[in-house]
Amino acid sequence: MVAYMFPGQGAQFPGMGKSLYESSSEAKKLFDQANEILGFRITDIMFDGTPEALKQTNVTQPAVFLHSAIAALTAPDFHPDMVAGHSLGEFSALVANKSLQFEDALKLVHQRALAMQEACEINPSTMAAILGLPDEKVEEICASIEGHIVVPANYNCPGQLVISGSLEGIQIACEN
Repeated sequence: MVAYMFPGQGAQFPGMGKSLYESSSEAKKLFDQANEILGFRITDIMFDGTPEALKQTNVTQPAVFLHSAIAALTAPDFHPDMVAGHSLGEFSALVANKSLQFEDALKLVHQRALAMQEACEINPSTMAAILGLPDEKVEEICASIEGHIVVPANYNCPGQLVISGSLEGIQIACEN
């Protein structure tokens, strides 16, 4: 059995997708199409942008989606028995499985990213992955922080829990 898992936000890195763009005419066509759909040259940010520019939610989410979906769509031997996605990666999985059209998924991801970016601007917040502590300990730390919102957000796997909350609250939690 062959299964593919597609990543979510946080998997971005400067240069992502550039080798696909340069080595595959089909990938180049999809990336260029994405620039048109989005109304800006996301490829410039993905290929040559700074980590800070790529970290902005309104860029990160379409970039991670594009890299994952285009890699799957252009891979010559991509024939999985199943696909799955972590958070945002669900869109890439649906495209890879041909359950959702590339263009439609990109438009949905873009709207999702804009909404999340707007929410971040209205109420600045952040997330942090906590590694190596029992979930109960992380939950205890979150509950002990007064005056700030800090909550467990993603129980990724044993020993990795992502917390979410105010900028100050997350900083305090990470210091504990």
